[in-house]
Amino acid sequence: QVQLVESGGGLVQAGGSLRLSCPASGRIRSVNNMGWYGQAPGQQRELVAAITSGGSTNYADSVKGRFTISRDNGKNTVYLQMNSLKPEDTAVYYCNAEGWRDGSLPLPFRSWGQGTQVTVSS
Repeated sequence: QVQLVESGGGLVQAGGSLRLSCPASGRIRSVNNMGWYGQAPGQQRELVAAITSGGSTNYADSVKGRFTISRDNGKNTVYLQMNSLKPEDTAVYYCNAEGWRDGSLPLPFRSWGQGTQVTVSS
């Protein structure tokens, strides 16, 4: 099992900032892609930002220029720096990671965290 636990969510006023963190733990051989997804009430979960093991990034158009995704490969941790927050950014944010589990026979994994609430007031 590979576990992901998000932290850093909360209530912030419009224009403010938050930094989300998500370490992956368990028997991990390598982590390839990591990402953040947001799910607003009544909406589908959507990709916010993703990052490869080599550092290539991809962002939803709505967050370009405001959010920055980064990772620490030594700690198997992904971060999301959220600046200039808007009320429409309000959502539960989930981190996601995929890679290979450690063991005599490496197996792929794709895991999700439990989510952290981000609420932006106007």
